[in-house]
Amino acid sequence: MSTNHNHPYHLVEMSPWPLVGALSTMLMLTGLIKFFQKSSTMIMLMGTMMTLLVMIQWWRDVVREGTYQGLHTKMVIKGLRWGMILFIISEVFFFISFFWAFFHSSLSPSVQIGSTWPPIGITSFNPMQIPLLNTVILLTSGVSVTWAHHSMINNNLKEMNQSLMLTIIMGLYFTMLQTYEYIEAPFTISDSVYGSSFFMATGFHGLHVIIGTTLLFVCMMRQLNFHFSKNHHVGFEAAAWYWHFVDVVWLFLYISIYWWGN
Repeated sequence: MSTNHNHPYHLVEMSPWPLVGALSTMLMLTGLIKFFQKSSTMIMLMGTMMTLLVMIQWWRDVVREGTYQGLHTKMVIKGLRWGMILFIISEVFFFISFFWAFFHSSLSPSVQIGSTWPPIGITSFNPMQIPLLNTVILLTSGVSVTWAHHSMINNNLKEMNQSLMLTIIMGLYFTMLQTYEYIEAPFTISDSVYGSSFFMATGFHGLHVIIGTTLLFVCMMRQLNFHFSKNHHVGFEAAAWYWHFVDVVWLFLYISIYWWGN
């Protein structure tokens, strides 16, 4: 495509990834349904592998366009930032649905669960143990990712690398602790509405922590390859915003489900 134009926008070239991505996602979800019904994982794993490959190659193209081809102008970067903001807002409403379900069930417990919360027979977690430790870990990681951002703005690459690596380690540590908590849980997702709302809300948050950690790891690899500068690091900004969103959601989860819901 010719780069001679009189506008600041990026008109992308023909790409196979939107169509292939849609087909691979459909295959993955179809396989998931078959896994639920027939306990067969082949189609689901095939669709998941295809989706991951499309994601890697699509983002590779975006990195090339912004880093090497110079196609991400100020106007394009503004659009990318607004796109990330709108995506985070959609994620906020996604979690609002879980909080809505939790408070709907906990503020007025039904007779079927004993008219009490937590329901009769449910032994909830002690909020002063692993949940509190995970809260400290995520709050600290929010500080370290902010430190990484300011280090990049000040062109201090050494501190940027150190603080970003520290954030990634804390994200992995959080995931390990939550996995241990799930293994030792005295109830399951099928134990009344309490188990369902607990594992759906905290489980999806845990998935978002894994995604956020992956994004930060990719930013770490790009930083080591000098893809970012103090004036051009929208990819890292998006990852940092996402991580702060994960922090804030966990605070609401801890206060409402672990502490108040206990």
